[in-house]
Amino acid sequence: MAREIFVSYSQPDRECALELVSELEANDFGVWIAPRDISPSADWAEEIIDAISAARVMVLVFSSHSNASPQVRREVERAVHKQLPVLAFRIEDALPSRSLEYFLSSQHWMDAFPPPRGPHYARLRAHLSVKLHGAPAADPKDTGRSRILDPALAASLTPAELQLVERHLAYHIGPVASLLVRRAAAGAIDRDHLTTQLAAELDSDSARREFIEACRTLPRPTG
Repeated sequence: MAREIFVSYSQPDRECALELVSELEANDFGVWIAPRDISPSADWAEEIIDAISAARVMVLVFSSHSNASPQVRREVERAVHKQLPVLAFRIEDALPSRSLEYFLSSQHWMDAFPPPRGPHYARLRAHLSVKLHGAPAADPKDTGRSRILDPALAASLTPAELQLVERHLAYHIGPVASLLVRRAAAGAIDRDHLTTQLAAELDSDSARREFIEACRTLPRPTG
């Protein structure tokens, strides 16, 4: 399996990083993380550079520890130099240092606090699935039936309704909302499922609540 995701972290956050990797790999994502994936007797720096070059996205486990880590800064700097998207998975309420802020100011952030982290991992999986594969992440406990779009339900997702959902999402994340709504609608079983999938793209609990509530107030189709 191609290792499309490079996970960068500071040693004090190792437990969280390994838990994140386990969650992603359980859902069929290919992940590279040091030191697990560094070959014995290999040149550490060379292996990391090669892994970053081969990845399609970097997930940075961001905390006060990674904020102060020269190794993390070098990895992020290399990723940005290679035009590799960096997703900062922020596990505590810390702001980037000046050295990291320069590289992360235009990147995507996702808050992963307060605990428990389970829901935050689910949001991360959903975001990465759309980014890498163009489809919502599959739930390993799902038999597959819930992901099949029933024709009767498809008919209830009218173009006008989707346009309103898109408008509410665009308020939070801008023009990319159009693409995300189209992709999520292809696998949605109803509007509630659609809005839940899209809410996972938002970075704060308040934004997700505001988006879901706005969608709930939309008129339901009749007939």
